[in-house]
Amino acid sequence: MFRILLLGALGLIAFAILASLSARFRTTIFEYERGLRFTRGHFTRVLEPGVYWSVPAVVRIQRLDVRPTRVAIAGQEVLSADGVAVKVSVMATYQVVDPQAAVLASDDFRAAVYSELQLALRAVISETRIDDLLQQRAEIPARLKAIAGEKTRALGVELQDASLRDLTFPGELKKIFTQVVKARQEGLAALEKARGETAALRNLANAAQMVERSPALIQLRLLQVLGQQPGNTIVLGMQGATPIPVRGASAAPDLPPPEERTE
Repeated sequence: MFRILLLGALGLIAFAILASLSARFRTTIFEYERGLRFTRGHFTRVLEPGVYWSVPAVVRIQRLDVRPTRVAIAGQEVLSADGVAVKVSVMATYQVVDPQAAVLASDDFRAAVYSELQLALRAVISETRIDDLLQQRAEIPARLKAIAGEKTRALGVELQDASLRDLTFPGELKKIFTQVVKARQEGLAALEKARGETAALRNLANAAQMVERSPALIQLRLLQVLGQQPGNTIVLGMQGATPIPVRGASAAPDLPPPEERTE
C-alpha cells in the first residue's frame, strides 16, 4: 500500500515536471500573430500560426500581433504656409505586413509610425495656405497617406487609412470665416431677389406690349379685378342698352345719360 502511494506521488511529481518543461519549451502562435525565430541570437525565419517546440537556451521565438491597429495623432498646432496657427488631429490605421522588417528595422515600429504620421501632417499643413486648407480638406488624408505611407513601408507596416479628425482655427479667424460665409449667403439671396424682380419686370413689359396692341385688354382686366372684390357695382353704359350689373353687393344708383360710362 505504501509503495502504491509512493509511486502515485512520484507520478504526480513527474507529471508536474513534464508539464512545466512542456510549457517552457512550447510556444503557441495564434492566428492573428506571426513568430520570429532567433537561433543563438540570429534571425532564421518567420513562423506561421501553430505550436512550436524549442530549447530556450538556444532558440527564442518572438510573437508579433499583425492585426490592423488604430492610432490617434492628438491635436498638433502647426503653422500654415501663410503663418496661421491651426490645430489638427488625425486618426490612422496601419497593419504589419512584414514582421521581419517591423522588428529588425526599428527598436519600436509603433513609435516610428506615430512619428512619421506627425511629420507628414506637419509637412502637409505647412505647405498649404489657410484658404486652400479649407477648400482642400477632403484631399489631406490622401496626401498624408502618400507621404507617411512611403516611410512606414520601410518599417514593414502598411498605412491603410489616415483620416483628418479635427481642424481648429484661432478664434478671430473663425469669426472672419463666419462673416465671409454670411456675406456669401446674403449675396446669393440678393442675386435671387434681383432675378425675381427682373422676371417680374419682364412680365410687366410683355403685358404693356399686349395692352398697347389691344387697348381693350386693360378694360377687361379692370372688370376682372373689380368683379373679384365684393361690394363693387360696375355699370357699362352703351347706346340703347340696359345697364348690366357685374357681381356686386347693391343695386346701381341713378345713372347719367347713356352716352357716359360710370364705374
